[in-house]
Amino acid sequence: MALAIRFALFGCTNRPFFHIVVMEKRRAQRSGKIKEMIGSYDPMPNQDNQKLVAVDFQKLQQWLGFGAVPTKHVAELLGLGGFYPIHPMSYIKAKRKRKLMEKQPADMQAKEEAQETEAIQVNEDTQPVSTEDASQ
Repeated sequence: MALAIRFALFGCTNRPFFHIVVMEKRRAQRSGKIKEMIGSYDPMPNQDNQKLVAVDFQKLQQWLGFGAVPTKHVAELLGLGGFYPIHPMSYIKAKRKRKLMEKQPADMQAKEEAQETEAIQVNEDTQPVSTEDASQ
């Protein structure tokens, strides 16, 4: 019997919440019997913009000793927590996010300049017409 350490989805619509659980590895077993819950993960940022993770590392080590294998997403999360080596996808995601953050201020500045030039053009096009000129 192969075991996997994976996320089990709980929560409501638009408010996901995951338990980190040990269960059988079969793909069709998503809603199968859970052997043990070893942690939780809340992907929605709280007031302080933090995503909360709680893991019982003693239970995690015990299940890893029994041969349980973490899924890719759980391994990535454990890598960010310092339990595993950092997953290579974490570096790629950070690089993409950094590029996006560098690009956003330039885009915002370009939009502001475009709006300013548009406002100036609108003001030049709409010049007030005097009543004397209209009667002639």
